[in-house]
Amino acid sequence: MRRFASTLAAVLLAVLAAGPAAAQNPPSAPDTLRIIAVRPGDVVKIQVWGHEELSGEFPIDENYDLFYPIVGAINVRELTVRQLRDRLNHELESLFQHPFIVVVPLFRIAVLGEVQRPSLYSIDPTMTVYDVIALAGGVTMAANQRKIQLLRGGEEVRIALDATAIGRATLRDLGVRSGDHIVVARKRFTRDDLSFFLQVATFGLVIYTVFHK
Repeated sequence: MRRFASTLAAVLLAVLAAGPAAAQNPPSAPDTLRIIAVRPGDVVKIQVWGHEELSGEFPIDENYDLFYPIVGAINVRELTVRQLRDRLNHELESLFQHPFIVVVPLFRIAVLGEVQRPSLYSIDPTMTVYDVIALAGGVTMAANQRKIQLLRGGEEVRIALDATAIGRATLRDLGVRSGDHIVVARKRFTRDDLSFFLQVATFGLVIYTVFHK
């Protein structure tokens, strides 16, 4: 009985000793918002509420440095969004009381194919694919809206979602990265094609009529 009591006491002491240590070192949650997702040439949107002179879109140079007023160069290669926000907050606290800062990394995405304004865009990763297409002026009459491709390095990236889900999912949910291409495919047969065939047929009929008089 004494042996059991001493063993129980040892176990309780071990649990009590481990408790504070576990409380001091909780498992850290993974931070999925990594600035490392952006590339040189991309931008980070920073907004300091009430201070428009310190707000704006700041480009990332070839060394992954972001140049911010007052602070200077900040290398963002291994920083998370939270770490960058905390650093800016620390620097600005010497000037303003309780600054409120919002940091959003903007991905550089090419929107191509059957859209009104195909081009490179700086995109908020919380936008959906359809939001991005709307930013490019929407689709053309020849667009096949059921076939939207995601290309990376010239190769198609398969997205395991149906069209409805893609309309709701954000670019981050879909795994879209900076440098990717969103391409809206063309219909196999469009009104323009029909018009062209009618013109060819009309021209052929005219030629036939002229030479068979």
